[in-house]
Amino acid sequence: MQEALRNLLVRDMSRALLLAAGAFVVTLIFGYFWLKVLRRYQIGKRVRVDGPQTHLVKTGTLTMGGMMILAPVVILTMAFNLVDRWSMLLPIAAMVLYGILGAVDDYLSLERSKKEQYGFSEQVKFILQIVLALLISLFLYLPQPFGLANSGLVRIPFVGTYDIGFWFFPLAAFIIVATSNAVNLTDGLDGLAGWNLAIAFGAYGVITFLSGDFTNLMTLSFTLVGACVAFLWYNAHPAQVFMGDLGSLALGAVLAVIALQSQQWLLLPIIGIVFVSEAASSALQKAYYKYTRWRTGTPVRLFRMAPLHHHFELGGWSETQITQRFVMISMVATFLGVSLALTFHKEAQTAQRESVPPPALIAPPR
Repeated sequence: MQEALRNLLVRDMSRALLLAAGAFVVTLIFGYFWLKVLRRYQIGKRVRVDGPQTHLVKTGTLTMGGMMILAPVVILTMAFNLVDRWSMLLPIAAMVLYGILGAVDDYLSLERSKKEQYGFSEQVKFILQIVLALLISLFLYLPQPFGLANSGLVRIPFVGTYDIGFWFFPLAAFIIVATSNAVNLTDGLDGLAGWNLAIAFGAYGVITFLSGDFTNLMTLSFTLVGACVAFLWYNAHPAQVFMGDLGSLALGAVLAVIALQSQQWLLLPIIGIVFVSEAASSALQKAYYKYTRWRTGTPVRLFRMAPLHHHFELGGWSETQITQRFVMISMVATFLGVSLALTFHKEAQTAQRESVPPPALIAPPR
């Protein structure tokens, strides 16, 4: 056992960390040239007038910066992390498909766009996300050679592995759509989405390493960490470039696929506590506003403004304060998520030891 773990550490973890460092360097270099392309074609963001007034100064800031992350990750994964082609092609495909959706949405919201809308309408964007999520979930669920044969397995801390059967299919689609939207909502302050994504991918890198069954996912997770950290070089306050829907939708989708494929998606709400809080605040704001308008005729807001980071921003917190404090919360939540993953492995190892029959008693020779 110790020798196997040592081989896993030396071979797979070293490859993952090397690709993480490579992704950082490649993203840093590629980002320098991508910024020139964005400036040349005037790919500037049009800031919503109904948001915080302090954000109006960001009008014209370059967007579609998510390409800095996606392109290096796809290239490095295709070149060095396709040992099991089916398993890696699905998260890469999810990232690319949601990236294309986000890129079109970003294009419609450019400062120089003649359209009055800020990207897709909510209904159209939501329908397209659902269609893609259902397709990805189907490939996760179907048996080989049509899919990855996940078959609804989920790892439950303190319990073990449980099969939820066909319910996995719609639930997986919901998780993908919810996570991509949650990351998209979080991408509202400089560095906020990038830092929380880097922490979440790092957590799943550790979790998949500990399980020993998903080494390719471990490598992909750490590759994404390296790329996200390099993107923060350009996205640090004051941001030179925004991630845009191209990045946030794509990275949210691939985070969900990694969680589903590793069978550790129950831990995603804990590890992604900031993403969950941002999405929940927006949903609660809309629901409470509509409820009070129906109930009393006078709509009331639950928060100063949603998503949650705007609530604190209007309360007097600076962008850097919000980002740093949210990142602190995310890190502590990640510690909890990884610790719960360890309890699963402890229970699994205990069950394995108990299933091994005791050695036969041998009478001493006469």
